[in-house]
Amino acid sequence: MKLASLKSGGRDGTLIVVNRQLTHYTTVTGLAPTLQDAIEQWQDIAPRLENIYTDLNNGNVSNASPFDVNNVAAPLPRAYQWLDGSAYLPHVERVRKARGATMPPSFLTDPLMYQGGSDTFIGPTDSIYVEDDTWGIDFESEVAVIVNDVPMATPSKYAASHIKLLMLVNDISLRNLIPAELAKGFGFIQGKPPTAFSPVAVTPEELGESWSNAKLHLPLISHLNGKQFGNPNAGEDMQFGFDELIAHAAKTRPLGAGTIIGSGTVSNKDLERGCSCLAERRVLEIIDSGKAKTPFMQFGDKIRIEMLDQDKQSIFGAIDQDIKSWKP
Repeated sequence: MKLASLKSGGRDGTLIVVNRQLTHYTTVTGLAPTLQDAIEQWQDIAPRLENIYTDLNNGNVSNASPFDVNNVAAPLPRAYQWLDGSAYLPHVERVRKARGATMPPSFLTDPLMYQGGSDTFIGPTDSIYVEDDTWGIDFESEVAVIVNDVPMATPSKYAASHIKLLMLVNDISLRNLIPAELAKGFGFIQGKPPTAFSPVAVTPEELGESWSNAKLHLPLISHLNGKQFGNPNAGEDMQFGFDELIAHAAKTRPLGAGTIIGSGTVSNKDLERGCSCLAERRVLEIIDSGKAKTPFMQFGDKIRIEMLDQDKQSIFGAIDQDIKSWKP
């Protein structure tokens, strides 16, 4: 099943069901006006949404409308909680190596995770507005899950059952602002502007055999200014599956329905697969030659993030954004 949120309908959008080919949709306001409403009542609402999805795919919905990604917000335009991990240790190890630091042994057993801003997400084709393009604008291609209510201290062996939907992520970073914030020893705020998500959120069942062991085993493809930048497989070299990330987040507190948990920047040991962010490309250049050569994004640059199924069809739709100057 594939779900999305039209920009109309207030801050939380209007929930719609989208067909498998991402060509048509139908509204379902009689069942759940928003995706947040649906996730809070998932056990009752999901089977009815699935029936509509089946009818839509079979051409049996008379009021189906053409689907336009420009008219949708993030599947959850705002969320009660956004937690982002860093589950791909090749990425972590390379970034640390570039600054002369080794990776602590604890990173192999204890996930990295931070809490990001979730009151305002941006849609898949919305521009990324930045006041100053010397701030080190970077994209980060990731996968994320949406969970229903997760009880506190849920172990990883039960955590996967709480995953109801998956999305793609552009976890935008302003790299040149982050070091000064981290130096304060209290996390970062200014270095992480609003995050963008794919046009649709997809149920695990829709992914078939590509979804196993709480990991999505397909390449995540990033194009920067029309040129492929990376296509690492999101299921490879992921040290912690989403079940383990959920268990980590829920160790001392429950997670409310609609909590989003990200994988962190997708990265593989195989360098031939490229990178999912500019920072990683730059640190590889530093490791190789002592100097970063690839610039961060500038005004007018474009980033596209997408994942294709075995038949080369888009699963989530594409995140397709440009960088624009923000005028206060």
